[in-house]
Amino acid sequence: MAFSEGVRGQLAVRFEVLLPHLNERQRRLMCATEARLLGHGGIRAVARAAKVSETTVRRGVLELESGELELSEGRVRRPGGGRKRAEEVDSGVLPALMALVEPDERGDPMSPLRWTTKSLRSLAQELTRQGHPVSAMTVGRLLKENGFSLQAQAKTLEGKQHPDRDAQFRYINEQVKQHQADGEPVISVDTKKKEMLGQLPNVGRQWRPKGDPVQVEDHSFFTGPKGDAAIPYGIYDLTADTGWVNVGVDHDTSTFAVASIRRWWQARGHHDYPHATRLLITADAGGSNSYRYRVWKSELAAFAAETGLAVTVCHFPPGTSKWNKVEHRLFSHIAMNWRGRPLTSHEVVVKTIAATRTRTGLQVEAELDPGSYPTGTTVSKAYLDSLPIEQHPERGTWNYTIHPDGPAPSEHESVRRPGDTTRTQFLEMLADPLLTGMTREELAALSDQLAPAQAAQREERCYQHRGGRRRKAPGDHGRPLLTGPDKVLITVLYLRQVCSQKVLYYMLALSDRTISKAIGDTRRLLDDTGTSVGLSAVRFTKPDHLVAFLHTGMSPTEVRPALPEQLSDPALTGMSRTDLHALIDRLSKRQAALVERRRFTQRGGHRQPGTRSGVFRQKINDSERVLATVLMDRKVCTGGVLTELFQITRGTLTNAFRDVRPLLEEDGITSPPASVTHRTVEALLASTATKSNTPTQPAT
Repeated sequence: MAFSEGVRGQLAVRFEVLLPHLNERQRRLMCATEARLLGHGGIRAVARAAKVSETTVRRGVLELESGELELSEGRVRRPGGGRKRAEEVDSGVLPALMALVEPDERGDPMSPLRWTTKSLRSLAQELTRQGHPVSAMTVGRLLKENGFSLQAQAKTLEGKQHPDRDAQFRYINEQVKQHQADGEPVISVDTKKKEMLGQLPNVGRQWRPKGDPVQVEDHSFFTGPKGDAAIPYGIYDLTADTGWVNVGVDHDTSTFAVASIRRWWQARGHHDYPHATRLLITADAGGSNSYRYRVWKSELAAFAAETGLAVTVCHFPPGTSKWNKVEHRLFSHIAMNWRGRPLTSHEVVVKTIAATRTRTGLQVEAELDPGSYPTGTTVSKAYLDSLPIEQHPERGTWNYTIHPDGPAPSEHESVRRPGDTTRTQFLEMLADPLLTGMTREELAALSDQLAPAQAAQREERCYQHRGGRRRKAPGDHGRPLLTGPDKVLITVLYLRQVCSQKVLYYMLALSDRTISKAIGDTRRLLDDTGTSVGLSAVRFTKPDHLVAFLHTGMSPTEVRPALPEQLSDPALTGMSRTDLHALIDRLSKRQAALVERRRFTQRGGHRQPGTRSGVFRQKINDSERVLATVLMDRKVCTGGVLTELFQITRGTLTNAFRDVRPLLEEDGITSPPASVTHRTVEALLASTATKSNTPTQPAT
């Protein structure tokens, strides 16, 4: 049946207005209703006006005629319509997917995805390879339906926990509450991560004009290991919610840590707490404020004496530094404030820290500390014992109070806190000709002779450390603890066997590593220039004895006598002094080679780079080894007498015999036995004074 243009136009207008607002089923039923009203030919006319398929209109008419119009709420189609899910078509796809995403300890050890990132696309590709073709979206749906989700790593494994961990947390909380209730200051301290300066990348993003990011180096190591750095040491006031950061430029040492606390007290502390008598410090267990460091405690004792405060320190257990308030109350906000910004200078670091603010009212102040805080200083145990440190009954290693009224060491005690003044005084005393065996002018001339070689040696070491030449002029920080003349002086004292390294680092308040490195470097230069120093007639085993000797001029009883000269008496050795000296000279190099061969066998190879390289004197030198072996072979005295004479252990003496005897046997040298075997040191030394130097039978 033909319809007029007006009817078709009205249908087109109605469909254009209503159909976009209807769902699939409603559009189909509306078209079917209009077709039934038009009668014969209505299906074709409606399909053309609505621009749909005639089949769609015809299906709607059948639904109206059948009367099945009731569907559950929210549904457009009857259940069962549409394409079946992938897991219904392929029953093996889900088990295969679960095998891929299982934890590694339960999954297939031969799976290609065991060592790669398990992204949706990677999983889909692997399933397709195994004969289960699916898309990445289907894999994501299957994972979510089976309880999987994208998850990052959770930092919850804290390793072995200290048994007193929880008790220490409760104790720190009690101490903080007590000090705050009494109106006393409570601070949390720690060192923030060391920041290298320059056009270096910094994590985070900041708003900038589109397409105009800050240009930075693609690798931070371009600045070199000796580039400028900033070391922020933070002090957070738990009561006032204020922060104070001391930005250092040298080293993160215990001296720097206490200096930062001192600067905070002078700038803020004594203004905010004018009537304070106590100070509570909470700190972690490591770093520059470690409870193990003697320098930390000695510097705090000096700070307590200066301010009159009783300083209480409570350390967090090892491995719990992130519980320290300064970490998430101060450092986290500083890191957020300079995110995405290169730290190009110390001024940028200081001003960025000082501009840190939070909505809760945190205010931060910062200052630059250009001071020098060299590493290598130490404090003797005797000085630490003299400090007024009171350990708490609860875990006294972590909790202690330093009182401001401690006893001062006596004038001649070598137990002093580290300081340039004290060290300079001791170095001046040690330059005495009685110890060095040369005048001060000769010692100064030797220092001037070695100065260029020392500078070249230091530059070579820095070159190797940097991995190349300097990229800028040396800075004005990082001043060494020992100057070139100082290194020459202590090396001369050590090579003359005036005292041990232990005595030197006790007196100079330096670490054993600093002393040994200075001696090792200078010893090489002395060997290169052919400079030799003789042995001293005395040897001191304690710092106080050496200081007393320099003050009084009298040798204490704990002084080693001039043994080589006294024991070289022909009456004891069975040979003239000339023959003995010739024998020592002949065996020295061979003995050194034998020792090195034995150590090579023990090591299983050559010396590793950076080892001591044999530059340190042994407890008994080469000439004394030969002399002791000759005396023992002749049975002049017992082994106990020799160990007492040379102040060595029986094991050291046995090693000397093991080195020298094969050389004597190789040369066919035998010594006639002595007529008397001395059982005591006094009897042996007395025999050299009573016997005349009559000709004796030479060694054969």
